[in-house]
Amino acid sequence: MADKYYVVKQKAVPEVLLKVVEAKRLLESEKAMTIQEATEAVDISRSSFYKYKDDIFPFHENTRGTTITFIMQVDDEPGLLSAVLSAIAESHANVLTIHQTIPINGVATLTLSIQILDSSGDASEMIERIESQQGVHYLKILSKE
Repeated sequence: MADKYYVVKQKAVPEVLLKVVEAKRLLESEKAMTIQEATEAVDISRSSFYKYKDDIFPFHENTRGTTITFIMQVDDEPGLLSAVLSAIAESHANVLTIHQTIPINGVATLTLSIQILDSSGDASEMIERIESQQGVHYLKILSKE
């Protein structure tokens, strides 16, 4: 059976998996650190680390060269689409498609496909910048290819 991948927000991930990610970060940032030291620092067992280490990684680590499609609900306000596109441009990602519905009750649905390039910044930071824009009510990642 082929592996299936899911994109979930951090708040939905069990704490042990987040600690595995942190232990991996410690190992990368402090080359002299052992796995034992990293797992002790984040308070997980070595067996938990080994069990999950190949199955969880931060979103940005696996996005280079991929296309991400997401859907958003946004207020129908002048300049909001421009602000969203600016956040994408600041991350050096490439906009492939944009589709916006006609606003109903002052809210439009926006679907964007963007390509994450080798030169792009952290994709998760870009998404956080978009979500933090005044007038963006909802953002959901539909696919990552």
